[in-house]
Amino acid sequence: MYSHIEGLLTEKKPTYVVVDCQGVGYQIHISLHTYGKLPEANANNQPRCKLLTHLIVREDALLLYGFVEENERDLFKELITVSGIGSNTARLILSSLSPQEIRSAIRRGEASLLQSIKGIGAKTAQRIIIDLSDRLDKPGFAGDILETQYNTRKDEALSGLVMLGFNKPLADKTLQKIISSGGVNLSVEDLIKNALKLL
Repeated sequence: MYSHIEGLLTEKKPTYVVVDCQGVGYQIHISLHTYGKLPEANANNQPRCKLLTHLIVREDALLLYGFVEENERDLFKELITVSGIGSNTARLILSSLSPQEIRSAIRRGEASLLQSIKGIGAKTAQRIIIDLSDRLDKPGFAGDILETQYNTRKDEALSGLVMLGFNKPLADKTLQKIISSGGVNLSVEDLIKNALKLL
């Protein structure tokens, strides 16, 4: 319903902001990640800002969530599709880790990192990884350039190994191991060569 809100930042708190858009004040819930990227605001200083938004409709309330970056909003929308993860829990996750750290933890299956977030137990962490590991790599999912380059090389290497006849899950696990062991900057060719030594 609302794609973004742009106006004067009249109030800024760690969990929400108020943006005045042509005389209407929108209270928008935010994560600490977004909070840190917004300019300071007070009665004497009301800078203009633009927040990408996502509306949550509940029986008792309409909740507007705001994000400075597209990749954070996309990740929020993916997190709330996971069973047991509501909008407040998704915001807590985004307040505890950066979007890049969350994506990396999901892709690498690092449940322990997700469990370090208050309120995220072992089952929930595993559910997040299982539900989102494939979706984060879908075309059009926003991410930072480093992650995109990393994923492109890994995906190409994985595709090459599968074409060579290797089991996809095993090849994927092997590539993850290589990348986690300092192989983030390896070329596609070197990733395949290193994987062939381990498979």
